[in-house]
Amino acid sequence: MDLVQAINTEAKQRVQELRQLLQKASYAYYVLDSPIMEDPVYDQLYRELQQLENQYPELITPDSPTQRVGEKPATQFISVRHNVPLYSLENAFNIEELKAWEGRWRRQAPKVGEVEYVCELKIDGSALALTYENGILTRGATRGDGVTGEDITQNVRTIRSIPLRLNLEEVETLHATSLQRIEVRGEAFLPLEVFKQINQERQKAGETVFANPRNAAAGTLRQLDSQIVARRRLDFFAYTLHIPGRDDASIANTQWEALELLQNLGFRVNPNHKLCPSMDDVAQYYEYWDTQRLNLAYMTDGVVVKLNSFKLQEQLGFTQKFPRWAIALKYAAEEAPTRVENIAVNVGRTGALTPLAQMRPVQLAGTTVSRATLHNADRIAQLDIRIGDTVIVRKAGEIIPEVVRVLKELRPDNTQIFVMPSHCPVCGQPVIREMGEAVTRCVNASCPAILKGAIEHWVSRDALDIRGMGEKLVHQLVDRRVVHSVADLYSLTEETLCELERMGKKLAQKLVEAIAQSKNQPWSRVLYGLGIRHVGSVNAQLLTQKFPTVEQLAQASSAEIESVYGIGEEIAQSVHQWFDISANQTLISRLKDTGLQFASTVEETQASQSHQKFAGKTFVITGTLPTLKRDEAKTFIQKAGGKVTDSVSKKTDYLVVGKEAGSKLVKAQELGISQLSEEQLLEILEN
Repeated sequence: MDLVQAINTEAKQRVQELRQLLQKASYAYYVLDSPIMEDPVYDQLYRELQQLENQYPELITPDSPTQRVGEKPATQFISVRHNVPLYSLENAFNIEELKAWEGRWRRQAPKVGEVEYVCELKIDGSALALTYENGILTRGATRGDGVTGEDITQNVRTIRSIPLRLNLEEVETLHATSLQRIEVRGEAFLPLEVFKQINQERQKAGETVFANPRNAAAGTLRQLDSQIVARRRLDFFAYTLHIPGRDDASIANTQWEALELLQNLGFRVNPNHKLCPSMDDVAQYYEYWDTQRLNLAYMTDGVVVKLNSFKLQEQLGFTQKFPRWAIALKYAAEEAPTRVENIAVNVGRTGALTPLAQMRPVQLAGTTVSRATLHNADRIAQLDIRIGDTVIVRKAGEIIPEVVRVLKELRPDNTQIFVMPSHCPVCGQPVIREMGEAVTRCVNASCPAILKGAIEHWVSRDALDIRGMGEKLVHQLVDRRVVHSVADLYSLTEETLCELERMGKKLAQKLVEAIAQSKNQPWSRVLYGLGIRHVGSVNAQLLTQKFPTVEQLAQASSAEIESVYGIGEEIAQSVHQWFDISANQTLISRLKDTGLQFASTVEETQASQSHQKFAGKTFVITGTLPTLKRDEAKTFIQKAGGKVTDSVSKKTDYLVVGKEAGSKLVKAQELGISQLSEEQLLEILEN
């Protein structure tokens, strides 16, 4: 061996030794919270490793501690498909809803006896999916829509509590199995102290401060410059382990064992998780952390409850949106007092005038709140709210701010009584309030506010799903009088779009292509996109199943439309009246000329009919059901093609019976109508 080779070999050995030392020190510091070396010692070893890698660049590997920071800024993030869907969780807001969830999963597994639950604090951050191959971090991705996320590996590497290399040797020896490829899910978050420091720095620099740690974490992860991400000092808790093709039970049979395995692999796991042998223990854990969470160094908004057994988890599987074996038990929304400084009026796509309380900004559930909906004139009268009042505001479902009550004892003498306007605040035309309705409406079809709302609805995900057509762009198109109806969208050209603010040629080209692609959306989505009052996406599917073409629906009477199972009188009248308006007939004609789909294909019709188990059947629900709310049961029946009415008659096919059933049960027995329990109803639907 010559001298050069000897030096290279020695350098390689020293690099490996330094990486192992630094990895062990990082694990002890960031994961175990038990430092094993002084900071100056760590810094000295780190600098030595840097010098060796600079001298021998061929020795640099992705798992080196020096690769956490310093890569060139990315130009964009690439979309990646999750190998295992990253589902969000169903929410419960009290113990009763938690027990209802237990009832639902037990119906799926009726033979299961006593079970264990694992409770973990629900960290208020941003979900990440991490992929490791042969122990090396190869990909970090955002949740995205649960199926597709963004590859942010460059930023993930900057988070010190995420190992670049796993402790595979020790774990594989312990479990006598190979972990060549694993996927880890967890939450990236900003500790409260770090969040406070970041906002102080931004304020000094004249920059906008972050509203809350969750938004700051999400925004940080999507920075194109990983050096900025590194300076933000994100942290991470791991909570889920996926081992593709796992068939060795010795690896982990339960969530509890998986959390232990994650720790052994080198991840930081939230130390406050607990194994609960009963639902009562879960309730105690939830109640304990309702107050204790305020003492934590990070934000948490609830408790995640999981069935411990992986075998049972696999048996239960997933709904279209959530895992059946886990639920997020959220804490009650925070309430805070603030002052109403003004009441403004917003005009929506249906012309509805919605009063909004403009309030002195207040921190609520981690966000700054300055506006809250007051719904309508009746709600204002019920609250007796006035401009200048002090009110209690909270977040409904921790999302939508709402005024709970007025503190009249603090009402000053100079408050102003609010009166709904007699004319539309946008177009100036008279507004109306129909008999029996709480909503005041502008009925001017040319009102810019109505047009903006109609276009925003048309391009939304559940309707025509035109990507890139955001709110600001829609407002530009209407304010500049480029479009006067949704039909005008299909006449837009790249040249026209390029005249708008912040619209380059490439973006304009993509938008024109997205508009063209929307012509392939099915008739049910087009119907929903038209924005007919009371017609949601489910109702649109029911209607297009009965009326496969727009001509059939347009010519149908209110009675014929109401005969569709799941469609009530109010919806039927709304649809019939909409098609009776000549301007709407003109709109349909224009949209048809663009090539949009106004008829169902044979395949769509056959597929929809195959799922109509209750087609032609009429149901009545009576009493209190064990786990389902009445509206939930009604929705299940309607989705299966059934019709739900309020009264029992000879036309009733089934009576769904709950506790404390009254006269409806007596009448059904007299008429010989079949009765179903909630369990029987769900069994029919599931089978």
